[in-house]
Amino acid sequence: MEDNKTLHQQLLEAGVHFGHLKKKWNPKMLPYIFAEKNGIHIIDLNKTIEGLDEAAAALKSIAKSGKKIMFVATKKQAKEIVAEAAAKVNMPFVTERWLGGMLTNFQTIRKSVKKMLSIEKMLQDGTLDSVTKKEKLTLTRSKDKMEKVLGGISQMGRTPAALFMVDISHEHIALAEAKRLGIATFAMVDTNSDPTKVDFAIPANDDATKSIAIIVTYLTAAIMEGLQERAQQVKENEEDNADDNTDSRGRGLEITEEDGEGGRRGGRGKGRGAAAPGAGGPGRGPGGGRGNAGGGAGSRPGGAGRGPGGGGSRPGGPGGRPAPTKR
Repeated sequence: MEDNKTLHQQLLEAGVHFGHLKKKWNPKMLPYIFAEKNGIHIIDLNKTIEGLDEAAAALKSIAKSGKKIMFVATKKQAKEIVAEAAAKVNMPFVTERWLGGMLTNFQTIRKSVKKMLSIEKMLQDGTLDSVTKKEKLTLTRSKDKMEKVLGGISQMGRTPAALFMVDISHEHIALAEAKRLGIATFAMVDTNSDPTKVDFAIPANDDATKSIAIIVTYLTAAIMEGLQERAQQVKENEEDNADDNTDSRGRGLEITEEDGEGGRRGGRGKGRGAAAPGAGGPGRGPGGGRGNAGGGAGSRPGGAGRGPGGGGSRPGGPGGRPAPTKR
């Protein structure tokens, strides 16, 4: 409760509660308006805190999952604040101009980013030292122009999972592209905007620099927590995998030693078994006879036999008839 009071006081001091003139209001903002004073709508800060907490929890979850969150703020008051905050948490941002199709036609935008990066690489490694001054100057200007617009998304390899905007009326193109692709949208919504257009609306003054700074700082802190939890989780998983590999290697050595001992015992057993004559059952061999158990006294032993028994067939016992000879 004390934290809410402290946050409430900070929002009040930053002027987050100041809305637009009554004649410019959007009727869908009625649930978020506390009162009207001197023709200006006053935003209910309790609603602001609720929306801020919901948005912070959702952004923290997205950051923890390893997905990207794009910051969009092309208003003069918000450019520098949003760019610094996004760079702090290593997230893509757009603060100069939203190019049409930056999300819906991302593959083409990505080609322009690769071209910008290739020119920058050539300038650094001295590849362009052999070209004329005019050509080098042209490429440098082209790179600077692209970097101004695309520099914030140069490390973004695919479309983001969420979009945070300041003033959805000003960023209506970005909002439309995000809705078309099903990207989650977060935004600061003033009394002249429609809060139902975004998934997570934060009712707040989107014109004052202090108001923008406190909201963006709060959300950035939540994203940072999510990134730290993800890093800790990855570290714990790596340690567990290392422990599992160590245990499996130890068990593997023990099994190998047991197998080797068993193999040596088996080898000795086979040697002794082979030395015992007549241990096998009746055997059949080429040119050899097949002995019958209980043969006569004058029976011959069978020839060297093949089969599961190994050695030759047993000689006939007394009183039996001689074993037939195969011709």
